[in-house]
Amino acid sequence: MVSTRLSVGLDVTSLIGPRTGVGAFTAEVVGGLARRNDLVVRAFAVSWRGRDGLAATLPDGVTVARRPMAARPLRTLWRRADCPAIERWTGALDVVHGPNFVVPPARRAAEVVTVHDLTAWRFPELVDRATAQYPALVARAVARGAWVHTPSRTVADEVVERLGADPDRVVAILNGAPDLGPAGAGRDAATGRSIAGAEGYVLAVGTVEPRKDLAGLVRAFDLAAAEIDDVRLVLAGPDGWGAEALEWARAGAHHGDRIMRLGWVDDDQRAALLRGATVVAYPSVYEGFGLVPLEAMSAGVPVVTTRAGAIPEVVGDAAELVDVGDTAALAAALVRVLGDNARRAQLVAAGHRRLEDFSWDDTVDELVALYRRASADDDQRFSRRSRGPRSGGWRRSR
Repeated sequence: MVSTRLSVGLDVTSLIGPRTGVGAFTAEVVGGLARRNDLVVRAFAVSWRGRDGLAATLPDGVTVARRPMAARPLRTLWRRADCPAIERWTGALDVVHGPNFVVPPARRAAEVVTVHDLTAWRFPELVDRATAQYPALVARAVARGAWVHTPSRTVADEVVERLGADPDRVVAILNGAPDLGPAGAGRDAATGRSIAGAEGYVLAVGTVEPRKDLAGLVRAFDLAAAEIDDVRLVLAGPDGWGAEALEWARAGAHHGDRIMRLGWVDDDQRAALLRGATVVAYPSVYEGFGLVPLEAMSAGVPVVTTRAGAIPEVVGDAAELVDVGDTAALAAALVRVLGDNARRAQLVAAGHRRLEDFSWDDTVDELVALYRRASADDDQRFSRRSRGPRSGGWRRSR
């Protein structure tokens, strides 16, 4: 039977270092779980470096597994075998959740793995070496009977079709909308325009990587800049990999003097830039969700984006949509939205309405419901196939 207080192990590796979209997701989840009195939350990080400062980033009530976990050897083992089990570090658990494509094998705990998108499966040429390991790790987890959580129905359907996962064990739960916080000093639109050095600018935020197609955005902006004066393109985000293509596009742009790269920005600068932007551009090749368009809607800024993966599912009618890779169409959409006050106001109003469908409280509630369902189901499987108390060392057999 599942105890009243469910013991949940959560991988918080993504909270170490600068926050990516997965880090933002994990932070919201661990914060929401910590506020509940029906859970015991035990965090762990599959990282040798950076783990010592992890406790300071976590909310009260969340305990941290202190024994070191080395990412490279553990991932190598987990691709090939169902050991070592996570309970070696956390103690007995009811559920272990890997919110970034990797869920460790467990002796008794039910396993839940979040698959944010299928980029590594669909576009292997667009991922780095670490991400290229995800298909093997997810396949192993699915074979063990892990439950799969996805942030959209689009990805859930892909997981069933492409990975052959049991549809009854694949659960789509929408992410919540990002909270930019109060628009106080240093986080307001005026500060954003000061950072950008312009009153009007198109903003793209996120790590530079081929999947985001920022090089394509540079080429589209270069076409749009020939028609609209006094507007800049601002690119805010650190280099991931494949930044050379972006630099080549910048070097070949006729209006390169109106294109600014800021690199990594902190949360205050990001909020300010979003609030000060005239348009937020999100020209991704493929997405399993798309937090940036929701950030723009929260900031009251219109969005121009692509019909990539789950983006249409997320944005609905609250964005200007173009086909992936269509530079001319992206340029035309930028010109249309930049030059039409009525269209911008229409998109902003639609964005405010769209945000009502995305709540982190709902996300956490649905995740906890998934944990309980997974734990109860796996308890029944275990009781039919094994013996011994839940806190013992029996290995599940499926």
